Amino acid sequence: MNETDSLKSRYTALTQKGLNLNLTRGKPGADQIELAVGLDDVLKGDFHSVDGTDTRNYGGIRGIPEIREIGAHLLGIGSDQVLAGGNSSLNLMYIVVNMLVDRGLCGSPLRSNQSRSAICPSPGYDRHFVAADQLGFKLLTVPMTDTGPDMDQVEHLVRTDLSTNFIWCVPKHSNPTGCTYDTETVDKLAALPAMRAGTPDSPFYVLWDNAYSVHDFAEPVPVLDSIDEQASRHGTNDYIVQFASTSKITFAGSGVSFIGGSERALDEIEKYIGAMTVGFDKVNQLRHARFLQGPEGIKAHMAKHAEVLRPKFAAVQRGLSEELGNRGIANWTDPTGGYFVSLDVKPGTAKRTAELASAAGLAITPAGATFPYGDDPMDSNLRIAPTFASLDDVESAIEVLGVCVRMAAEQ
Repeated sequence: MNETDSLKSRYTALTQKGLNLNLTRGKPGADQIELAVGLDDVLKGDFHSVDGTDTRNYGGIRGIPEIREIGAHLLGIGSDQVLAGGNSSLNLMYIVVNMLVDRGLCGSPLRSNQSRSAICPSPGYDRHFVAADQLGFKLLTVPMTDTGPDMDQVEHLVRTDLSTNFIWCVPKHSNPTGCTYDTETVDKLAALPAMRAGTPDSPFYVLWDNAYSVHDFAEPVPVLDSIDEQASRHGTNDYIVQFASTSKITFAGSGVSFIGGSERALDEIEKYIGAMTVGFDKVNQLRHARFLQGPEGIKAHMAKHAEVLRPKFAAVQRGLSEELGNRGIANWTDPTGGYFVSLDVKPGTAKRTAELASAAGLAITPAGATFPYGDDPMDSNLRIAPTFASLDDVESAIEVLGVCVRMAAEQ
C-alpha cells in the first residue's frame, strides 16, 4: 500500500470512531479551574479591605488596594498605575477603544478623522480584531516575527498614515505564536506615539494586552522588558495602555481584570467608566487578593498550572513531530508558556485541513481566524489550543490533525 492509500485508510478508520474532539479556544481545563476552588472559602465573613473599605458596598472604581497590588505585579508597574475592573479584560479593552473614538484619551477623539485604522500583528488574537472592527476601525495586517511585530512595517504605517490610530499587542507568549517581544521591539513600540508629537489631532496608542505574563510552563522562561520604563524614556506613557487579568489564573469566568497606565490616562478612564458603573465587584477583588497572596503566592499557584499544561503541550510537539516532521509540509511553534501552538501548513490547504478534521470529529479554530476579517492570505495558519482537552484527547486530536494536514497537502 502506497502512502496516499495508507493515509486514506487511516483517515477512514478515524472517521469511523465517532470522535468528538475539540481544540478550538484557549480555555483552561477543569483540572486548572479546580486549582482555585479555595476562592470560595477565603473570606470567612470578613469583607473589609486593608484600607477599611467594606467591599460589599458601592464605590471605588479603581479597586481595592490589595488587588491593585496584584495587578501591578502582573503588569510590572506600580499599584498607583492600576485600575482593577470586573471579570473581563476584553471588556476593558473594548471600553478603552470606544473611549478613543467617543471622547479621546489624553488627546483628540479619533472620530475627528474621516477614517480610522488599527494595526493588527498577525497571526494574532481574533477577539482583538473583532472588537476593533465593530468599533469602526479598518484592520491593517502586519506580520509577526519571532521577536514581535514587524516593526519596519509598523513604523512606516505610523509615520505615513495619520488614520492609523493604535496597535494591538500580546507581548508575552503571544496568541497564537507563543513569541515574547524582544528588547528592541518593546523600545520601538514605546516610541511610536512620539512619532505623532507634531500631529495632536491624530494621536497613536499602544494597547498592551499582557494576558500571559505569568503563564510559563517550560524553560527558558522569557523575560519581557517593561514598556512602561521604555515609554518613560520616550515621554509616551500617556499613550500606552496595559491590560491583564486573572482569567487564566483562577476562574476564567469570574476573575479580575486590570488596566495599567499613566495617572493622566487612568484619571480620564476612571471618569469615563464612572458613567457606566459606580464600582466593580470588590468582593471578588478581595477574595482574589487573599487567595493569591501577592507575587510569591501567584508564582506558587502558576507552578501548579504549569504541571497541568506541560504534558499537554509536550503531547502536541510529540504528535506533530511524528506525523509531520521532516516532510516539508508544515512547521509549528514550540512555546514555553501561554495557551497556544501556531501551526503553518502548506499554503492553500489550511481550510481544507479544517474541513477534513471536522469530518473526522475534530473541531479546531476556523482557518483564517488569526488574521483580520478571518482572511489568511496564504490560507496556511491554524491555531491549536490544547489546554481545555484531556491529555488523552490532545493526543488523539493531534493524530487526527496530522493525518488531515498530510491529506490536504496531497490533494
